[in-house]
Amino acid sequence: MFALATVLAFGPTTALADTPEPIAPAADSPAPAADSPSPEPEPEPEPVPDSPAPDAVEPLVPGVPGGGRAEYPMDTPDQVLPPLQSQGDVPVPEPEGDVDELVEYLPRSAVGAACTASTGTYQRQVERLLKLKVDGKQSAADCRAIKAFQVKEKIKPANGYTGPVTWARAELLAARKNLDPGRRCPVKKYAVACVDLDRQLMWVRKDKKVTFPVVNVRSGRVGYATRTGWHTVYWRHKDHWSSIYNTPMPYSQFFSGGQAFHAVYGQIATPTGSRGCVNLGYGNAGKLWDVLRKGDRVYIWGKRPGG
Repeated sequence: MFALATVLAFGPTTALADTPEPIAPAADSPAPAADSPSPEPEPEPEPVPDSPAPDAVEPLVPGVPGGGRAEYPMDTPDQVLPPLQSQGDVPVPEPEGDVDELVEYLPRSAVGAACTASTGTYQRQVERLLKLKVDGKQSAADCRAIKAFQVKEKIKPANGYTGPVTWARAELLAARKNLDPGRRCPVKKYAVACVDLDRQLMWVRKDKKVTFPVVNVRSGRVGYATRTGWHTVYWRHKDHWSSIYNTPMPYSQFFSGGQAFHAVYGQIATPTGSRGCVNLGYGNAGKLWDVLRKGDRVYIWGKRPGG
């Protein structure tokens, strides 16, 4: 009876929330009169140097054939209402393949290059983290240094392109040496799950002790931002499935409506973010499950770079 009541309470509302609004025609754009002379065409704007059109930007793809794949969709947009709590106890599947493999995302034109002179999407950030000259431009020396870093960290392909995987790895290694340089995470007597959207990292600390070490995460993309500020873990479901898209969300720990910490089956560092949840790698999500409890606090700040 409770499960039926829950479905009736949340089902229709959730469906409406995911239905796009129809686009009405502009009311202030009447059709021209039949006998009106055709207006003179406006001159084409002059091209702006060094500013490629949006459609000229190559989409990023996994740089290794078959790399970065996921057995299930990585988007779980249950982000407004609490999830349905009548999912049963059917175990979610275990991930397949090498879940620790790091496959960089780069333009198709750079796939197979031995060392690319292309400026990557995270060029400036990686230059800063690797202590290179920070100018946002890929030089031959930059390419060699970045490639050496990729080889050391087993990032494929190691060709010097600064995509999301290279940036995420460099950010993680820097955080292991200096966890919270801006002192953004509040130090409390109780456990606080700290989520830094600027660096796409999270950790848990209780007083001055870190009880869950820093890891890479994937937060909400544009239009589906992960909500910042203070939250509370209010419901946990180890074998949760998305109630909208029937997608597994292992180790779900909900803290704001339908937004939760949970595992995904693919890489965390991708060109775009989630639809609101804070995604972790499968192994890290399992470890976080053993650290957090219902009622623990969550503090989120910053903004995810890019999409």
